[in-house]
Amino acid sequence: MALSFANSVDEAMAAAEGLVDAAEATRNPYLLSLALLADGFAFRDSDPDRALQGVRRGRVVAEDSGNQFNVAHLALLGTGLEAAVGNPVVALDYAVVAIGHFHDSGNPMHAPLAMLAAVLDRLGRYEPAAIVAGFALSPFTAGVSELTTAIAHLREMLGDPASESLAKKGATMPTAAMVAYAYGQIDQARAELNAISK
Repeated sequence: MALSFANSVDEAMAAAEGLVDAAEATRNPYLLSLALLADGFAFRDSDPDRALQGVRRGRVVAEDSGNQFNVAHLALLGTGLEAAVGNPVVALDYAVVAIGHFHDSGNPMHAPLAMLAAVLDRLGRYEPAAIVAGFALSPFTAGVSELTTAIAHLREMLGDPASESLAKKGATMPTAAMVAYAYGQIDQARAELNAISK
């Protein structure tokens, strides 16, 4: 996972080969769900279908074994993957799980909100995406490809002045207010997607 975070993609993929099989052999659900998470990070850009299948499996393993730490991180990665190659409604569900776990544990909210900003951008909800992205942008998330892609797209769609103004609004929101805003945007986006699918 460190190689993935350092954008050493080829090295991360090489290190991930055989990792899930080795974890499976231990019969330890923590190690298996963590290996599936690491594999997902390594292959999220080059083979997102593989990454998504692993994240889905890893989340089940983590939930069944009660490992909330791995559930939170698998949901975080799953948010972006479901939006990219899976089901956008499921992406929103994953976002709720990730935001909830990070907020409840007192962790910084930048990573799950970065993924939510990317989902909202993909759904064409540009103004809320820009607000959430403004809060989510941090030194850690500045290298998250989903967020940087969303920010560039939002600037294109909204124009620089509007996207910057909305980002500033998000950046100045208190954490609790941003979490409430994020949940509200998730509910609205889910309602719109459900109405379209009927």
